[in-house]
Amino acid sequence: MQQVVVSAFGDIDTLTLTAVPTPEPAADEVLIQLTSIGMNHADLMARRGEYRLVTGEPPFTPGLEGGGVIVQVGAAVRNRSVGQRVILTLDAPASRGLGRGTYQSHYAIAADKTIPVPDEIPDELIGALWLPYLTAWGCLVWRQNLQPDQLVLVPAASSSVAIAASQVIQQQGGTAIGTTTSPDKVERLQAMPEAQYDHIVVTNHPKWWRDVKKITSGNGCDVIFDPVAAGDFLNHEIRLLAQGGTLWVYGLLGQPGVVDVTPLIRKDAAIRGWLLNQIAASPIAEEAYQHVLQQVAQGHYQLPVAQIFPLSEVKAAHAAMAQGQHIGKLILQP
Repeated sequence: MQQVVVSAFGDIDTLTLTAVPTPEPAADEVLIQLTSIGMNHADLMARRGEYRLVTGEPPFTPGLEGGGVIVQVGAAVRNRSVGQRVILTLDAPASRGLGRGTYQSHYAIAADKTIPVPDEIPDELIGALWLPYLTAWGCLVWRQNLQPDQLVLVPAASSSVAIAASQVIQQQGGTAIGTTTSPDKVERLQAMPEAQYDHIVVTNHPKWWRDVKKITSGNGCDVIFDPVAAGDFLNHEIRLLAQGGTLWVYGLLGQPGVVDVTPLIRKDAAIRGWLLNQIAASPIAEEAYQHVLQQVAQGHYQLPVAQIFPLSEVKAAHAAMAQGQHIGKLILQP
């Protein structure tokens, strides 16, 4: 089988594709031939040494998402079969310093850490659904309890998570306000049926926050769903919160800086953190998995795929993600 290994923390040159023996599944395991590996910015952070809690020290294999076809079942497995298509659960890729991610052609895992996939979902998508949709749905619906007519600011509007959030917001009856630093992405986003923003604001000028104020009639945003959460941008977001509003932080893409939190007091507002693994450790996990699968199968959630790279072109895939010119999901395919 093929396996990507990060030999040392650093640039894309530390990524190597190696041939290793294909594992035999244990009695309670299945062996999956992966057909889809979703890429995420966390993979780049892992390669650079910024995600060591998950990866441990090199060498390790990156990757948080994956799905494919079962090609072998262990002797004790009764509820999975050869030929069945499955997605790895959120907690399936070994973490906490073990560094056994999904950037490989085959994956052996306990059968109960797989979720069967509806026939309507194509092979290239099945390993790329959890991070966008569960990140958005888990935060906005499960934790925030988003209500109809609430206004939601969604930075990094061209990312797969943000686009998934726009769909979740529309489904809940809210108003989605996307932001982007790239003016050239606005028309592309507006032309995409998957990007269900009611408004898109360009933030590459100092007074961008006035555009949001105008959209919200001066009342601000009930919810902000943010992967940037740093410095001057975060200061503006805090001031854009409505009375009683909540700013959810699910990523740290920006550079840290001094932040003034005093407006939170007079607004009775809050900044909260959101970690996707909270779903994996909760009783709602199965409901969350089935919600996403059903919504995708029925066409209500539509994941935009920016590009699919062969696993052998993993360096080019990481370079493309780092450039940030894509809209939607990047996928590796063994």
